[in-house]
Amino acid sequence: METGSRVRCERDGGILRLVLDRPPLNVADVAMLEALDAALHSEATSPDTRVVVLAGAGRAFCAGADVADHVPARAPAMIRAFGRVIRGLLDVEVPSVAAVHGAALGGGCELAMACDLVWAREDARLGQPEVRVGAFPPAAAALLPRLVGPQAALDLVLTGRTIGAEEALRIGLVSRVLPVDSFDADVRSMAAELAGFSRPVLGVARRAVREAIGRPLGTALDRAESLYLEELLPLRDAAEGVAAFMEKREPAWRDA
Repeated sequence: METGSRVRCERDGGILRLVLDRPPLNVADVAMLEALDAALHSEATSPDTRVVVLAGAGRAFCAGADVADHVPARAPAMIRAFGRVIRGLLDVEVPSVAAVHGAALGGGCELAMACDLVWAREDARLGQPEVRVGAFPPAAAALLPRLVGPQAALDLVLTGRTIGAEEALRIGLVSRVLPVDSFDADVRSMAAELAGFSRPVLGVARRAVREAIGRPLGTALDRAESLYLEELLPLRDAAEGVAAFMEKREPAWRDA
């Protein structure tokens, strides 16, 4: 299925793959962002979707936003379209994964960090080079300090340098680094494992973590406890998980 010529939607059971497809480097323009936003508000919200994997076709994940869209006459449309996609990734109710290979630069790096998990191929390169063209990355300015802390965030934003997958793992920008030869298979396997868990349980769990970010510790703990008692415990899947463990069997999730 296609959402415009720049984004492909592919389904494998409960796994929805949103594939950026604008050769050769998947540089994002407004049309791509609008197609991605449409997919996040239609395909990603389907009850059949258990995991969203954001990936890139060809040589790179996404080498950034089209520089031509940064001029004053076109920048507002680009920034608004990009912001809608970032918010869509943050708001999706199922786990989201960025499967990063090749370049994830500028807007591409921002798209990745808006996902819940970033799985990077060992030869991936990530960075925020906007300062080199007289700009700064709005989404990264908000998201990056939450992931890597203020010093590492400022280092990337102010120098515009590109880092490899291992350094990105060390500072917390990516969650796993995977071998080149088995990258696609590893992503499919790990996404399938996520898709095998309870959809509503995963949804509450990711909300607990997401909503804790930036809150004082006591407030975050109160909110997590509230989500556990008020939204997790009433789920049939929560009872099923405990029962399956006690009865030494695999759980039969009902997504309820």
